[in-house]
Amino acid sequence: MRLTRCQAVLAAAITLNLLVLFYVSWLQHQPRNSRARSPRRVSATGHRVTVLVREFEAFDNAVPELVDSILQQDPAQPVVVAADTLPYPPLALPRIPNVHLALLQPALDRPAAASRPETYVATEFVALVPDGARAEAPGQLERMAEALRTGSARLVAAPVATANPARCLALNVSLREWTARYGPAPAAPRCDALDGDAVVLLRARDLFNLSAPLARPVGTSLFLQTALRGWAVQLLDLTFAAARQPPLATAHARWKAEREGRARRTALLRALGIRLVSWEGGRLEWFGCSKESARCFGTVAGDTPSYLYEGRWTPPCCLRALRDTARYVVGVLEAAGVRYWLEGGSLLGAARHGDIIPWDYDVDLGIYLEDVGNCEQLRGAEAGSVVDERGFVWEKAVEGDFFRVQYSESNHLHVDLWPFYPRNGVMTKDTWLDHRQDVEFPEHFLQPLVPLPFAGFVAQAPNNYRRFLELKFGPGVIENPEYPNPALLSLSGS
Repeated sequence: MRLTRCQAVLAAAITLNLLVLFYVSWLQHQPRNSRARSPRRVSATGHRVTVLVREFEAFDNAVPELVDSILQQDPAQPVVVAADTLPYPPLALPRIPNVHLALLQPALDRPAAASRPETYVATEFVALVPDGARAEAPGQLERMAEALRTGSARLVAAPVATANPARCLALNVSLREWTARYGPAPAAPRCDALDGDAVVLLRARDLFNLSAPLARPVGTSLFLQTALRGWAVQLLDLTFAAARQPPLATAHARWKAEREGRARRTALLRALGIRLVSWEGGRLEWFGCSKESARCFGTVAGDTPSYLYEGRWTPPCCLRALRDTARYVVGVLEAAGVRYWLEGGSLLGAARHGDIIPWDYDVDLGIYLEDVGNCEQLRGAEAGSVVDERGFVWEKAVEGDFFRVQYSESNHLHVDLWPFYPRNGVMTKDTWLDHRQDVEFPEHFLQPLVPLPFAGFVAQAPNNYRRFLELKFGPGVIENPEYPNPALLSLSGS
């Protein structure tokens, strides 16, 4: 029997309606959370996780064993071994489509995409696996991916059973203060960072949205960036085995790895703008300027250092150098009988913080001009630059008739000494700069001078320093902090 055209259309419509009803019924029987879930991103091989090996030493590693152990569990597992340049000696990696060696440093003979790590990852998740780990149990990566998908942390981790397994840490990163502070994690196994060997899994989009996704050392770099964003990491009750033939087994290899690791870590922290690391227990590591290096910022224009435009305050290494220089200069002046007092922003910092203002870049002291001859270093500075036995540089400032003491010949963080003299009961001087606080004042503010805590020691200050500061800066200056030149950049608008 032949169907008419009308009957065929009717049959097609009935079939379509039945299919729609079947799909709606199927949806209604699915769990609510699975219906709301977004589609899973999978690679061409159907995997959700790419193994990414980044932290290893080219000269001595167990990367081939690591990759082989992963492929024994799943021969189709996507694996990317990432290095800046072609490893030497060459890595013995399987020549199969799902294993890639990614070289991250751009080269003339490769397209731009080849040096971008995200080019090699087509999965929803990435597992950062350190050298020295080994996969021995099937399904570990999928268990980690499921824990990340169902939990509230942005990263999950599994320790590696080495001599240094991962442990939880608290981490506070303050870009404004150029500082990273580590401490014990109050809510382990959920924490801000890990110390030790671990496999870390996170979403590929999260990893590659970081500014330095694969910078080394990977653990330091990753957790500085994630902690700053408030991303938590959960340490799972799941352990990866250690390599059967662990890398860096000889003393020479360990020494070389430690040396190169320190250099990478120092370069990383400086590149990310971390100048001070505070470890649990109070140990401090400094990564900024020193007596042997230049200071962390260049010439200051308009009383506004470059770091203020970056939303940062004075680097902690610079504050340390200013405190050391101020303490030393005050000691020399007091020993020589030179009358001095905290001036300008330094007095304001003492009154407000008991310290240097957190965004200040020098220290100012007033001195009596008639006392200059009492100090050997100041007498020498009148004739030319003098480097004393502690490496501080005493000289006449090029901007006018005042003295400057620099932290060192290399590092020009400094204390300025402004010679004042009384005239008809008013303190004046011969060099005036275009600063709002650079004004004359009655000598009675210096009779007597009073002690005031400043930068870790006690310095001399004008009596009634509140009135002194309001004379120079205006009413309410102690309670209303502001950057040195609000016309260029204000504290409230930074």
